[in-house]
Amino acid sequence: MINPLRGMKDLTFDDSQRFVHIVTTAIGVAKKYGYGYIETPILEETALFKRSVGDSSDIVSKEMYQFEDKGGNDVCMRPEGTAGVVRAFISAKLDRQPVKQKFYYFGPMFRYERPQKGRLREFHQFGCESFGEASVYEDFTIITMISQIFSELGIGFDLQINSLGCTACMPPYKQNLVGFLRETQEELCEDCNRRIDSNPIRVLDCKNTACQTLLVNSPKLIKNLCGECDTDFNKLTVLLDKAGIKYEIDTNLVRGLDYYNKTAFEFVSNDIGSQSAIAGGGRYDKLVEFLDGKPTPAVGFAIGIERIMELVQMPEVTRDGIYMGAMVEEAVEALFPLATAKRKETKVTLEYNSKGFKSHMKGADKVKARYCVLIGEDELANGTVWVKDLESKEESTILINKF
Repeated sequence: MINPLRGMKDLTFDDSQRFVHIVTTAIGVAKKYGYGYIETPILEETALFKRSVGDSSDIVSKEMYQFEDKGGNDVCMRPEGTAGVVRAFISAKLDRQPVKQKFYYFGPMFRYERPQKGRLREFHQFGCESFGEASVYEDFTIITMISQIFSELGIGFDLQINSLGCTACMPPYKQNLVGFLRETQEELCEDCNRRIDSNPIRVLDCKNTACQTLLVNSPKLIKNLCGECDTDFNKLTVLLDKAGIKYEIDTNLVRGLDYYNKTAFEFVSNDIGSQSAIAGGGRYDKLVEFLDGKPTPAVGFAIGIERIMELVQMPEVTRDGIYMGAMVEEAVEALFPLATAKRKETKVTLEYNSKGFKSHMKGADKVKARYCVLIGEDELANGTVWVKDLESKEESTILINKF
């Protein structure tokens, strides 16, 4: 028997229903905020992610499914969604239009990492990207939208926020941070030592417990923000306070990707084992320009669908649609035109084999049908159908051409 690859998982039965419920709920909320659907290829040039996510990130250096295709092109399976959406935004020349653009997407992402609960090599994300709005009000709106999605899904969360500054306040902060890291270099892990020169900010994202203990005393970017970044971050906290959205300022929150600036945030949950991110995002005002587009402010987020699967409160299943069955073999074909007509209006489950009354009732109950419609010997002779409303328990016999 051929099994799924390690870290890859089929979506079937209850999981598939939960997946659809999550995506449908998220799409419903996103549309209310003015977002439209975008679909980007799963396979992209490797250069797209090296330039956007960053060579020093774990995603690029360790986790990408990268290979050379038959045409000699260096390609990879997308490890995240934002870079592809930005590439599509530029390819369609939307960066040259004055209209602000908002997109939502969902689909599979791929990272070669050790599979564990809620973390797969093929996983799914729902995300939103907003282009053309520089105001911190948009950052707040994005966070509000995620809060609404989780509320409708019945998921509790803790919100962590930080500011990553801009091109004015980041360079001097990096110098201070590198000075601190040099002093503690011998005690830092191998990855952190490698990043001191390549991307010192990423050291703050290290998951090594010993490194995190050392970084408690590191310089904090939030205390070294320029006037504009400081004003925006303070405004964000005021907006969150007024909206009643609780949050914690995490001065070491930098996200795992290089393209973020100013606002960064994560939604985390303690209900999936150790505290873990279930959604995250922030502002990336320079990424469009960095990928050769016209300078465009942008902010977005992604939700890890597998991360929240077991947290989702599924709505109560209600009876829906029609179950149709025949109690004599001669009546089976009489049901086909009736089922075809009714499928223009509602869901129809058609049983091809003739069965007894009790068997059909069990079949209707199994598929949670609202109505059970049967044709027996008498109904076939009279051109009628027997109908039972499985909620009200009312029964009736109706002419086929009137049903």
